[in-house]
Amino acid sequence: MSVLRIATLGDPVLREQAVSVGAQELRSAEVQQLIDDLIETMRCAGGAGLAATQVSVPRRIAVIEVDDNPRYPYKPQVPLTVIVNPTIEPLSEQKLLINEGCLSVPDLRGDLERFLEVSVRFFDRAGERRELVARGLTAGTFQHEVDHLDGVLFLDRVSDPRTFSTWEQFERHHKDAFLRRIAPYVRDAPP
Repeated sequence: MSVLRIATLGDPVLREQAVSVGAQELRSAEVQQLIDDLIETMRCAGGAGLAATQVSVPRRIAVIEVDDNPRYPYKPQVPLTVIVNPTIEPLSEQKLLINEGCLSVPDLRGDLERFLEVSVRFFDRAGERRELVARGLTAGTFQHEVDHLDGVLFLDRVSDPRTFSTWEQFERHHKDAFLRRIAPYVRDAPP
């Protein structure tokens, strides 16, 4: 496995629409290696997820995992999940105001609304069709990664630019209020 370079804000690849992965392509050694490298890169960077576009590969593949992540101690645990050709469908109109950051936008965070409950349909790395329901902060994580595959950054969804802050300033001035606001939704991880 290799740790790949993560593209940062301004790199045109982050604005590309990722291309769907065919069944034969998914079984290829090259794509399986990419998935392993995405996992390794996400873990080394301390992320909760990573999309292939973030490592300059415009394919509809992302990985998500939250396992005692020191950057996100408030996020519910999510087992390693590889999503290929994912689609997301909101299960209600209810939204949650989340403060997000991104490995491709280092040291910047902001408030945005995400659907509170979503259905995620995808293929796993073995090509099996999967579906899960994600809620709360976990739903936000899945929406964030699928946005990457559509060329959308969290910055595009922040409605009030006054909520932007560095990680340090978020920790100092905004984290406690954020944690109080999202406390009821922290436990709502997928089964």
